[in-house]
Amino acid sequence: QVQLVESGGGLVQPGGSLRLSCTTSGIITSIKSLGWYRQRPGKQRELVAIHTDGNTYVADSVKGRFMLSRENGNNTVHLQMNSLKPEDTAVYYCNAIVNWPPTPYWGQGTQVTVST
Repeated sequence: QVQLVESGGGLVQPGGSLRLSCTTSGIITSIKSLGWYRQRPGKQRELVAIHTDGNTYVADSVKGRFMLSRENGNNTVHLQMNSLKPEDTAVYYCNAIVNWPPTPYWGQGTQVTVST
């Protein structure tokens, strides 16, 4: 019954911006971690940005271009993506980890394509 719903993906030109959003439902315990992973074509899933234990971590590949934020209540997360590059093309997955039992949950993924 836990559900993570993502939105905001799409096609954008290099240098453009997109804002991804993820809303959670059905989680009865507090959410320890909330963030985003991505899987680029032919590559392994990788961490993009995550907020956990009061700290924000951003991958070096997107540092300075992407910004993570959480809504009040900490059950919604946004990923503001600026200065997008073709290598940012990937399926982006929302990820949540609840405090107890420590369980990961994943969204269905949303496609981001950066191309001319």
